[in-house]
Amino acid sequence: MQWDVRRLPRADSKKFLVTGGNAGIGYFVAEQLATTGATVVLGSRDAAKAAAAMASIRSRVPGARLSHLQLDLASLKSTVDELDHLDAVVCNAGVLLDQPERRETEDGHELMFATNHLGHFALIGRLAPLLSGGRVVTTGSFTAKSVRLDLGDLQSARDYRPKDAYARSKLAQMLCGFELDRRLRAAGHATMSVVTHPGGALDSLTPSRPPVHLQTAGQRLRGLPAGILLQGKEAGAWPAVRAVLDPSVQGGQLWGPRVFGLRGEPRLEAVQGVFADKELAARVWSASVDLTGVDPLESRP
Repeated sequence: MQWDVRRLPRADSKKFLVTGGNAGIGYFVAEQLATTGATVVLGSRDAAKAAAAMASIRSRVPGARLSHLQLDLASLKSTVDELDHLDAVVCNAGVLLDQPERRETEDGHELMFATNHLGHFALIGRLAPLLSGGRVVTTGSFTAKSVRLDLGDLQSARDYRPKDAYARSKLAQMLCGFELDRRLRAAGHATMSVVTHPGGALDSLTPSRPPVHLQTAGQRLRGLPAGILLQGKEAGAWPAVRAVLDPSVQGGQLWGPRVFGLRGEPRLEAVQGVFADKELAARVWSASVDLTGVDPLESRP
């Protein structure tokens, strides 16, 4: 099947959860999935922002089937009791801090590592009974290739630099996305795990979606040179949307933009380098179970 990012297949009977669906790439994942007729659940801790995002989607997708799930990924106490079943979850929400001070959550974890990785790891465990035969889609980042993980300092307590801490959190998340699929296959489960990344997705190249995102003419002009190599967040959503909908997608795959992994329509990428390190992935998985008290495989029915 020829994949067309602007002519998505119908998914009228499906239900998808998008974490961070109220802003950024997550918003566009939710908007695009809503065009298929599926029910799209926006996972967000801010009800007002979620309401604004849903209003924006409905203005572009008449009859969109949307709901909001109160979800704070920085807290391991978040629940998913409101959900009865799911066909896919897009683990997209994330936080990138630029302050030099290291911050911790109420659970005592470094904020970016907790939100980007541990929160999603625990969430998958809680969603496992609802996802039989469905898909777990992990939105990573190409910046994950630029760092190494210190298993003795996963949360950057000794070596905290915001950009590196962010990249480490995304690397841990992606490694566990690949490891999840290996463990699902080994256990004979039909659910599959797919990893994606959006390439270089900039606000200045992102179309306006008031009041969620507003782009001025000046911002658009200033962003044009970057558009040679990078793209906006609407296009950044394409790999995750394909990973949810395309029947040819398989577990354990990595999907990203076609042009140098930075921009363009989604394509299959080779899982290589640090992403293919099974021993490291297994050790990060084990550490994540210890830190969250949740094992996604043991949570399955």
